[in-house]
Amino acid sequence: MRDPYSILGVKRSADADEIKAAWRSKAKSIHPDHNRDDPGATDRFTEVGQAYDLLKDPERRQRYDMAADMHQTIAQQREAAERAKAARANAEKVMEELARAQAARAQANAKAGKAKQQANDKAGEKPDESPEETIERIFGGSPEARERAKEHAEAAAEQQRADDGQTKGEEHVDQRPPLPLMAVELISSLVNRIRGTAPPPEKAPDFSVEAKVTISDLLAQKPIGLSLADEREVRVPIEPGATDGQVVRIKGQGLKVPGMKQGDLLVSLRLARGEKFQVQGYDLHTMLPISLQDAVLGGEARVETPAGPRSISIPSWSGSDQTIKIDGLGLFDDAGGRGNLVVELRVVLWDKPDAKVTDLMRHMRDGLFL
Repeated sequence: MRDPYSILGVKRSADADEIKAAWRSKAKSIHPDHNRDDPGATDRFTEVGQAYDLLKDPERRQRYDMAADMHQTIAQQREAAERAKAARANAEKVMEELARAQAARAQANAKAGKAKQQANDKAGEKPDESPEETIERIFGGSPEARERAKEHAEAAAEQQRADDGQTKGEEHVDQRPPLPLMAVELISSLVNRIRGTAPPPEKAPDFSVEAKVTISDLLAQKPIGLSLADEREVRVPIEPGATDGQVVRIKGQGLKVPGMKQGDLLVSLRLARGEKFQVQGYDLHTMLPISLQDAVLGGEARVETPAGPRSISIPSWSGSDQTIKIDGLGLFDDAGGRGNLVVELRVVLWDKPDAKVTDLMRHMRDGLFL
């Protein structure tokens, strides 16, 4: 299917209301009943419906966006690989010239005394020719030739700057050395490649995804399964310090790009909907409804905790803005400790009006005390 966003004519950042409005407008204008003379109306109407079915479902939309981002990144990396291939081809030309120059020097050095010197003079070479002189001999000494040599050297040097520590989103600082030092590094790199000691391949960009977790997952600290858009299954470790919004790095499980070292997978942990506890840092928050008389007089109440129901004491004159903290029942932090369970009190009335309470409130409002 074509891009569902382009089918509906909305941006990728469009919210659910915008998507629904676009679908209604499109469906109305291309409905087969209104376009009986158009043989392609039915197919277009079906395509619009399929696009809306995909985008109105948050989970399906998220999977599609992840897959689209991955394909776009792979396409960009393939283009970069093609450019790198062309740069390597240019470097191979330089290697051939260097190999011929090395062979010529070896042959010249094999001769002794004056004959060796005459052979070197005839070939226009020096036994101790420097790398800079070799580059100038290969490409020439004119400004245009030096510029061409610079382009070849920069293209080849770009391939050896593998930065395994660089992650997606970090600022990249260009530290390319100037010529002729760059030419020296180029020759060194080419010699290393001949000897089989080429630098490691460049690392592919990291890939970011989200994983739904429950409070039980965070407390159990056991790996959870995650299905990726390329149909791979990975195990995400849950360690002390894991909380809602935490990013877990899994090395070597990111994008696979030909000719490049596989990047890392960055997994953002997101708390699943419907949880009875809310996460704030390493603390868990829950709401406890209390009656009016308990709010005024105080009392005992049962509250759900991650370790099961527990009784707590409600102080007298407790309003809906007060909390009760239970130490050590939150999430595990990365310092060997544990957060707290914070019980937020909410005063609620009975399901049906109570005549005595109503009469009391009326007298208190009007200033008539019994």
